[in-house]
Amino acid sequence: MAAMVLATARLLLRGSGSWRRSRLRSGAPPHRQSRSGSASANVPLSSPLPGVPEPVFATVDGQEKFETKVTTLDNGVRVASQNKFGQFCTVGILINSGSRYEAKYLSGIAHFLEKLAFSSTDRFNSKDEILLTLEKHGGICDCQTSRDTTMYAVSADSKGLDTVVGLLADVVLHPRLTDEEIEMTRMAVQFELEDLDMRPDPEPLLTEMIHEAAYRENTVGLHRFCPTENIAKIDREVLHSYLRNYYTPDRMVLAGVGVEHEHLVECAKKYLLGTQPAWGCERAVDVDRSVAQYTGGVVKLERDMSNVSLGPAPFPELTHIMIGLESCSFLEEDFIPFAVLNMMMGGGGSFSAGGPGKGMFTRLYLNVLNRHHWMYNATSYHHSYEDTGLLCVHASADPRQVREMVEILTKEFILMAGTVDVVELERAKTQLMSMLMMNLESRPVIFEDVGRQVLATRSRKLPHELCTLIRYGPRSLLRRLGCASGCRPTKPWEGVFFPSPQPLHVGSSADKELLHYSVKPEDIRRVASQMLRRKPAVAALGDLSDLPAYEHIQAALSSRDGRLPRIYRLFR
Repeated sequence: MAAMVLATARLLLRGSGSWRRSRLRSGAPPHRQSRSGSASANVPLSSPLPGVPEPVFATVDGQEKFETKVTTLDNGVRVASQNKFGQFCTVGILINSGSRYEAKYLSGIAHFLEKLAFSSTDRFNSKDEILLTLEKHGGICDCQTSRDTTMYAVSADSKGLDTVVGLLADVVLHPRLTDEEIEMTRMAVQFELEDLDMRPDPEPLLTEMIHEAAYRENTVGLHRFCPTENIAKIDREVLHSYLRNYYTPDRMVLAGVGVEHEHLVECAKKYLLGTQPAWGCERAVDVDRSVAQYTGGVVKLERDMSNVSLGPAPFPELTHIMIGLESCSFLEEDFIPFAVLNMMMGGGGSFSAGGPGKGMFTRLYLNVLNRHHWMYNATSYHHSYEDTGLLCVHASADPRQVREMVEILTKEFILMAGTVDVVELERAKTQLMSMLMMNLESRPVIFEDVGRQVLATRSRKLPHELCTLIRYGPRSLLRRLGCASGCRPTKPWEGVFFPSPQPLHVGSSADKELLHYSVKPEDIRRVASQMLRRKPAVAALGDLSDLPAYEHIQAALSSRDGRLPRIYRLFR
């Protein structure tokens, strides 16, 4: 065996030596030709290939590329666009409609319309035909409804913009709403309601409950999900009566990201101007213009949570509590301090991996999860609308420790109006700006931001403007512009907020003056104290045998230390 291996090695050495000698005799080999016989292989990598179109690269040539352009058509439809480099675009129609406008209708219409989206229309016989049309342009579609907005969106190749806008207009204004589609939607809604009750994550259900408690039977407190008793009652006539009032041109925004504004306006005029909707009327007859009325209160749902997520290692039985207080709308100046306060509270799950940007230095982590190992979750949320807002904290723990968990939350609410460290405040501002800029890297997120802002305010604050508001406060913006109180910039994108390429330096007198207007600890204390004067909203899910009375929670939030009233019992 050894002799065979030795002979093989000698043969290989001879072969390699002869190959090297032949290379030396013949010199360097000529350039290898490609299989097609072209001379492209002779072109060095530093030169462009012949016959290939010259590539187009993204360039930065001024602030005008970040301009959000808005045009209003004759019928009231607003067309908004944001330029963004890339082959694909995201285009959609946002409508000022949702569950908050269903006071005079059967609750659940917006939920039904979400499931009926992108079904058959006057031009398309089925949903499959719509999807096949989008596939020709590499497109996908989606519809989402919230309490105050309905959004139809498509992401596709920019070359198919005309087709996309025409399809969106047909889906929104000319749905067939056949009996078969409505029946399928009833089944889909029923399945979603059953899934909502069975899923381990209670956050969507708790969010629904806290809104119901905070705004009892009005506006944003109305059911976002269709109640079971209304599933069989919603039909084509009911849907048309709602669409007639809320799917009107003056309540719509056609938003696009990654498209030319002039081309988008042309498509909007072609498909959204002078068209007659399927319900036969362009003008609203009876629109609900109610303003949200905060009431406070409690919504409880007793439920056995012991059988949730069965498996080899089943999830422990937990009781979930959410406590909320009214904040402010996103149109008010205090919206920025409330957003910073929400980031300062932070929180999350007790099994988070940690790391930069995970909020491990927020108050709910440091003061709650790190000190009380038996708590599974403590997270702060901030919901804001055009006329109100709600800041709430969600916590989860074993049912036997519900009372202690509630007292910990009430103490944290009281501490919001206490001492605020400058370091934690600056960290919260930085984290808020970081989250904002990271989210706005995504094209669909930019689309939603453009559409929602234009729908609510008819204009859009740009990212660097929002960062200025976060770091220096609302009044600093006007101060930097050199305007008198109450004036507004006409074109904020033309180098106004960052007139020089250098960032702000605190050492200069002008920037020290800006810091005078920044969000300071006293601003956080002021908005927190204002919030604590309201009645709380409480949502509770699970085993509630040890849940404190609502009056005791309210008394704790009105006290100095946040402690619940003591209860003395003769027998246990």
